[in-house]
Amino acid sequence: MACPVQFFCRGLRTVGLVLFYYVFSIGITFYNKWLMKGFHYPLFMTLVHLTINFCLSALTRQAMMCWTGKPRIILSWKDYLRKVAPTALATALDIGLSNWSFLFITISLYTMTKSSAVLFILFFSLVFKLEEPNPFLILVVLLISSGLFLFTFESTQFNLEGFTMVLLASFIGGIRWTLTQILMQKAELGLQNPIDALYHLQPLMFIGLFPLFLYNEGLSLSTSEKLFRVTELQPVLYLVVTLSIGGLLAFGLGFSEFLLVSRTSSLTLSISGIFKEVCTLLLAAALMGDKMSMLNWLGFTVCLCGISLHVGIKTYYSKNKGPSLRQLNSKSPELELPLLRQNGDDRGDSAAEYNDEDEEIFLH
Repeated sequence: MACPVQFFCRGLRTVGLVLFYYVFSIGITFYNKWLMKGFHYPLFMTLVHLTINFCLSALTRQAMMCWTGKPRIILSWKDYLRKVAPTALATALDIGLSNWSFLFITISLYTMTKSSAVLFILFFSLVFKLEEPNPFLILVVLLISSGLFLFTFESTQFNLEGFTMVLLASFIGGIRWTLTQILMQKAELGLQNPIDALYHLQPLMFIGLFPLFLYNEGLSLSTSEKLFRVTELQPVLYLVVTLSIGGLLAFGLGFSEFLLVSRTSSLTLSISGIFKEVCTLLLAAALMGDKMSMLNWLGFTVCLCGISLHVGIKTYYSKNKGPSLRQLNSKSPELELPLLRQNGDDRGDSAAEYNDEDEEIFLH
């Protein structure tokens, strides 16, 4: 039986990991909004971030190979193009449209609308039979959709174009996370480790988003004094540094989520995500001047109730069902977490918690 000191240490560790996750998650939201005020090329920014993510994931894989002495998975071209490409395209469009929407909407409206992704994730999970139907899902859908309606009703800072973009991003996000779950549950592909998945997704995401960038921003960026027609070196260096910071935040967000889930549980990530949205809205009102009426706050509260109910349902059903296919394959060497490994007891706890409630890791 664990002593009080061990409980205290675990609680302290969990709080630290949650705060670490908050820094990157909230940080990249405010970073994107701040950058879009003076740099109106969100797709180019996304392409730069994808490039940085690929380089950092490649370096991380190399470090993991040096640590374990074992090679990491590399997919064949056939599996890569047939099985990874749909997920990569959906992910690229989700991220690209989300960043694009910051040109038009406030952080508050973005945060609230992005929460509707749970609805689309539920829908596609039912379509692909990853989720079992139950009557509580109807209540979840009603709470989230009615909360979104109340939040946007007579909003003084509402923008239809930006709202449509982020809502479309949420819809595509439902496809994205459903395909991601399917991709990472295919044991024969060996992409259960998020670092390996990140490494394989980034190139196809770049290729998928590049035509949209050329069509929408290519000509404007090529004639802009922000980059190609610049006359001094200092603005270029400043732009490179600011874009690199965003890339580091994007990679840190993915890694902090992975770290939080593997060291605690996916339920911790889901619950902390709910409080993260509250913190984001409070900071947006305090720092960015976002205006929210009582009706908007009521809508946000109703939406949070729906999301919380969804998390509770997922937790209940995951505790009362047998081991999934992915759990049965959890002893494969691909699921080792060399960067997180400490002692024998921690390894056992992390492996069990990493596989517990496996859908929630990627459907949050």
